[in-house]
Amino acid sequence: MKAMIITVDMGEQDYDAHSEEFRLLAEGAGAEIVATLPVRRDRPDAAHFIGSGKLEEAGRLAAATQPDVILFDQPLSPAQQRNVERALNLRVVDRVSLILDIFALRAKSHEGKLQVELAQLQHLSTRLTRLWTHLERQRGGIGMRGPGEAQLEMDRRMIGAKVKVLRERLARVQRQRATLRRSRTRGSTFSVSLVGYTNAGKSTLFNALTRAGAYAADQLFATLDTTTRRIWMEGAGQVVISDTVGFIRDLPPTLIAAFRATLEETSHADLLLHVVDAASPQRDEHIQEVNKVLEDIGAQEVPRILVYNKIDDAGYEPRVERNEHGTIARVFVSALARSGLEGLRGAIAESAQIAGNNAFNIENIQPE
Repeated sequence: MKAMIITVDMGEQDYDAHSEEFRLLAEGAGAEIVATLPVRRDRPDAAHFIGSGKLEEAGRLAAATQPDVILFDQPLSPAQQRNVERALNLRVVDRVSLILDIFALRAKSHEGKLQVELAQLQHLSTRLTRLWTHLERQRGGIGMRGPGEAQLEMDRRMIGAKVKVLRERLARVQRQRATLRRSRTRGSTFSVSLVGYTNAGKSTLFNALTRAGAYAADQLFATLDTTTRRIWMEGAGQVVISDTVGFIRDLPPTLIAAFRATLEETSHADLLLHVVDAASPQRDEHIQEVNKVLEDIGAQEVPRILVYNKIDDAGYEPRVERNEHGTIARVFVSALARSGLEGLRGAIAESAQIAGNNAFNIENIQPE
């Protein structure tokens, strides 16, 4: 599908990185990018986000390049999206809708599909008033996967009923996960969750640690469905390791809400391995974005270790670094080259021993 990207510079320091990330998202959704229109604004225009002058320029560029869809790298209000679509007579997909579309494309498990459908319906419910009558001739493609066009004709009551059913199904999944967590706790199993910005190499690291063969690719959101493996690790005993969905800046709130059952695995883990792309110029910003999501889901207090991955691309040597208290804080590895993994396994084992000692001390506190 041919797409024209409208990318808006709102004065961010990392605008170029933001723009490149959106391009990768678009390509990940299957778009063939035929044109890009850069726009610079201090604040969004209330009616069209980009203002009337740039809107006319977008119309001329669209007439020359004949895209099937306009991709906006910012979240648009329902009114802004409707107004741009009417002005250009083309379907408009904003950043939130594009991310939801990629999730619909990549979700494979029953639970993952439920979560994506719930997020899409919640997003759709805010945009029912436009009814897409000005785009009736267009069918399929980016932004139209998942619930699909038929649901655009549903009224809020019907969508509300569907949302209720999906939430009930996901609640059952949440209860099942809680049961599994309790059984692991009774079995004294140390649980580790891999978290990090999308495309940081979590799945590659997961495969290197567990030999699981989980899908790993150099693309945004290669992994959506949580994969869990139980392994035995020297010094730690039985360890359950979970590979989770990657985070991204401005992750749609509907997705965070819908994936809460999955993300709760993270908040209940004994240790988080925060995987970072050591070679990325935006690694510090990515760390901050992940920390924000971890706080949103109540996982900010879970012990964590920063795992700097892809050190072969960054020119670092494998090593383990401790903080001022002597606790392991950072481990440098290359999951692809399988270097530094012994140091990481040692860090997991040390964390498991600390957690075991803390649990023993708590259980043996005598009441006064």
